[in-house]
Amino acid sequence: MPRVRMIDEIEMAFPGQVDAFEHIVASRGKMLKPYAAMLHRPEVARAAADLGSVIRYQGSMSDRDRELVILTTAVERDCQFEISIHSELARSAGVSEDTLDSVFHRTPVEDTTDAELVDFVRELCRSDKVTDAVFEQCRSRLGEEGVVELAATIGYYSMLALFMNACEVC
Repeated sequence: MPRVRMIDEIEMAFPGQVDAFEHIVASRGKMLKPYAAMLHRPEVARAAADLGSVIRYQGSMSDRDRELVILTTAVERDCQFEISIHSELARSAGVSEDTLDSVFHRTPVEDTTDAELVDFVRELCRSDKVTDAVFEQCRSRLGEEGVVELAATIGYYSMLALFMNACEVC
């Protein structure tokens, strides 16, 4: 059971909630649990949803790479909500079962292309830093814009995971 009340359309008490609710539903097609919990602070819910839209739908990473990064972040942050959603999205986007097993079990990834991204996520989530070698591998592969997007994606999904874990939004 969530630690904070999930705000639905009927419970909205002031105009800021209504505006944020309508904005999020228009961008997502429905209200999602993290944002329903964030609606206690509608400006936070709206800003989070807007950043999520940029990362998920306007980024330069392939769907496959993005889903691998999101799923690895969710696993590293122990966020069951995001793991359940993004494990299926990663499969659908073409992430191999071997790579998924390595992500879930936190073991080394054999596929060198996947390993670069997974290593970046793991280093950042575990130590709040990325070694020069791993950073340069990802910059070489993704370019400067891509590595910025990679770090921002990890940051965004870390924020969501920490919020959902703190509020027990499952």
